[in-house]
Amino acid sequence: MPKTTPPKFLQVHSSAYRLGTHTVQSPRSPESKTGAHIEKLPPLPSPRSRVSNFGSLSNANPSAHSAQIVLKREMLPLRRLIIIFLISIYGLRSCSGRIFSFKMHHRFTEPVQKWSEAAGKFSSADNLPKKGTFEYYAQLADRDRLLRGRKLSQADGPLAFSDGNSTFQISSLGFLHYTTVKLGTPGVKFMVALDTGSDLFWVPCDCSQCAPTEGTTYASDFQLSIYDSKGSSTNKKVTCNNSLCAQRNRCPRTFSNCPYTVSYVSAETSTTGILMEDVLHLETEDGNQEFVEAFVTFGCGQVQSGSFLDVAAPNGLFGLGMEKISVPSILSREGFIADSFSMCFGHDGVGRISFGDKGSVDQEETPFNLNPSHPTYNITITQVRVGTTLLDVDLTALFDSGTSFTYLVDPIYAKLSESFHLQSRDRRRLPDSRIPFEYCYDMSPDANTSLIPSLSLTMKSRSQFPVYDPIIIISTQSELIYCLAVVKSAGLNIIGQNFMTGYHIVFDREKLILGWKKFDCNDIDYNSNYVEKPNSTTVPPAVAVGLGNYSTPKSTKQTRKDRASIGSSSSSYHLCTSPLSCCIFFIIFFQLL
Repeated sequence: MPKTTPPKFLQVHSSAYRLGTHTVQSPRSPESKTGAHIEKLPPLPSPRSRVSNFGSLSNANPSAHSAQIVLKREMLPLRRLIIIFLISIYGLRSCSGRIFSFKMHHRFTEPVQKWSEAAGKFSSADNLPKKGTFEYYAQLADRDRLLRGRKLSQADGPLAFSDGNSTFQISSLGFLHYTTVKLGTPGVKFMVALDTGSDLFWVPCDCSQCAPTEGTTYASDFQLSIYDSKGSSTNKKVTCNNSLCAQRNRCPRTFSNCPYTVSYVSAETSTTGILMEDVLHLETEDGNQEFVEAFVTFGCGQVQSGSFLDVAAPNGLFGLGMEKISVPSILSREGFIADSFSMCFGHDGVGRISFGDKGSVDQEETPFNLNPSHPTYNITITQVRVGTTLLDVDLTALFDSGTSFTYLVDPIYAKLSESFHLQSRDRRRLPDSRIPFEYCYDMSPDANTSLIPSLSLTMKSRSQFPVYDPIIIISTQSELIYCLAVVKSAGLNIIGQNFMTGYHIVFDREKLILGWKKFDCNDIDYNSNYVEKPNSTTVPPAVAVGLGNYSTPKSTKQTRKDRASIGSSSSSYHLCTSPLSCCIFFIIFFQLL
């Protein structure tokens, strides 16, 4: 009998998955910290050294100038007092209410070259490169490689995948966000789902049971690959004595291949195989494109089951969790990036991912609830506002990009849903077991829009997290339906992708905080740090929704010139902020001469 195809809106249930929460045995040892390396320029000739040289010239013939020397020594304190007095008078006028700032020069700039020549470090014969030339940038790159090999210090900009930092939500593949990664030598591309609720990065490999790469609906739309362990010249097997091998009890010998198995929340969904190491291809995002190759540990997924065989992550999963085996943990541990990353979730399904991004100074934040035995991106919510109703709650929830929608347990699920229903003005549809959402409504037919109650979360830090997409709109042949996109959970609260829409989310594992900021993911200045506090993000009691009323948030684009001005101002040193401090500064300075 041919398989019956359900109406389009019924496909929501069959293609929405929870990949994040899983059962996995992982090592628990704390991650090592990698400090940034700071190189000091050669010291410039100090005022003290110049005074000393002048004194040695004056003393070259003591018999002829002894009287002058005595006179000069007697007048020296008086001279100092006069100079201090004059400069202090100037400082009283110029320093009040101001700050001192110091210019920073690159080692190849003209002032530094002149100072270096004066210090005897370089000569004009060294032919230091002129700024803007090929030699200038080549020498910079050579020096970077000399100092750090192929690693990037934590002071550098974020990293993205070599094919870019864009992510795409694919409704036919579980409503998850996907991106393209390149693995191995030569590089092979994989379209992987991004999952902050799990740790292991795995791809189909040396397959015994994997999702088909051709002959299916999704395979005709996307280019899919299978990793060949013998086809990469940089591939290495991970043995059972490796610290990242969590299932050593399954190893017959110490140097056997390390096995792994990861089971996910979705029914009978798992991946099994062996651990391997290979090169992950990345690139910098600081404007000067530099390709970076990082050895990472990943799962050679030989046997997949459940959702991985058809409509969820058929070409691999990129775990972004906190355990040592995740790619963010490896990149930070090896010194490539700061221990943080960000994801942006756009209203149009297009997003971004950036490794090493620690967010901006004006983002909202709340701390993680860290479980040492299995750390996750778990946060605490203290209040939920539904329209005009404020609900006091005390719940913890996992921020999980690998879950399509948001899952809440009772009683908070019942309270939130009932409050939403009481403030809705549209007719509620009868429950349908084929749809995961209980509270669905017919959209107003006259204006093609409806007023729905807004939704906002109050975090443990008291910061507000307005939810810009609390509903999902479903279209049929004759009408529009909208549902509160929250599902009743049996035992775990999960903030899914739908609640993250419209935000730049920062998973800062160094500070152990979750950061968020309303953002347009299409903004070209995605990785810029802004210092202006944004306008209030409070959501009104009710918002209009509908296909004709949908709009993306305004861009927060800022020019490079503006950012440079902001950065220069914010990095100035506040040495003199009052007349008294100016005088003290100058007195101390000239006493050192």
